[in-house]
Amino acid sequence: MKIMVILAHPNRRDSRANHILTTEISQESNIWIRDLYQEYPTWIIDVEKEQRLLLEYDRIVFQFPFYWYSCPPLLKKWFDDVFTFGWAFGPSGENLKGKEFLIATTTGGTENQYRSGGYNWFSISELLKPIQTTIMRCNGTFLPAFVTYNANKGSTEYLQKEAVRYKKHIYESREILIR
Repeated sequence: MKIMVILAHPNRRDSRANHILTTEISQESNIWIRDLYQEYPTWIIDVEKEQRLLLEYDRIVFQFPFYWYSCPPLLKKWFDDVFTFGWAFGPSGENLKGKEFLIATTTGGTENQYRSGGYNWFSISELLKPIQTTIMRCNGTFLPAFVTYNANKGSTEYLQKEAVRYKKHIYESREILIR
């Protein structure tokens, strides 16, 4: 399985958690990591290139910090620019059919803070529904998200264990992830 990780972190150099997660998967020969903020510093996205790349990979991972209950703005723009009518959805928009997508996100809050009645009122799964719906509307298969909670306060040992768990999650079969 060919896997592309689209990393979208506006301050990646300052993110210990995302650095450790990315380092763990970077040695894998069938995982290609792309940094949107590095690749598109002017925010002008090469739509044809991005669409061509999506066609080449079986599983696409969106890795980002959980930003105000969503993804960072460049990734949102990427969705808006790349998932176009007639290509990703609508008449003849079936290019993403059969593609597997998953989210890998980090958050400063604890798991207990992301639950019904918790500090953030909703679970991560509930808060990711707009991205899930976008992917499903584009005929993609949305797989369960990978979440590292308490990322900014976690010890290096904790984050390294999360990185191992992350790599396992990325490789896990669709059948195992959705049961």
